[in-house]
Amino acid sequence: MRIRSFVARLTRPSIVVYAHCDLPCGVYDPAQARVEAESVKAIQERYQNAGQFHGANQTLADYQGRALAIKEQRAELVKHHLWVLWTDYFTPAHLEKYPNLHQLFWTATKEAGAAKKSQDPAQGQRLLDAIAEIDKIFWETKRA
Repeated sequence: MRIRSFVARLTRPSIVVYAHCDLPCGVYDPAQARVEAESVKAIQERYQNAGQFHGANQTLADYQGRALAIKEQRAELVKHHLWVLWTDYFTPAHLEKYPNLHQLFWTATKEAGAAKKSQDPAQGQRLLDAIAEIDKIFWETKRA
């Protein structure tokens, strides 16, 4: 028993450090979600104007089908990036200072889910607007 406590004391860290993220916080940025959301909106716009964009080597239906598949992938990536930011970056202290964070993330991820089903660029803009609100708070926390 004495050997175990002696070893425990030897291997115990002399300084305990607490961090709210896995890596230095420079790896987190809402820009990742925004870039994917911009792709979603651009695809929604191209889908609406598909007659102008599809090439001679594919039918309009093929073009639109590919656009929908890519848009759904990008919308899923938006959700992924938002949830990583929410679960790995933001802390209870951030929530105290910004009590609307839960609602902002809920709204943004719901908009990303809606983007998977919508071909309306206005919906894509709502997604971008929701991400912009999160982005604003994110950068305020980085300055603090």
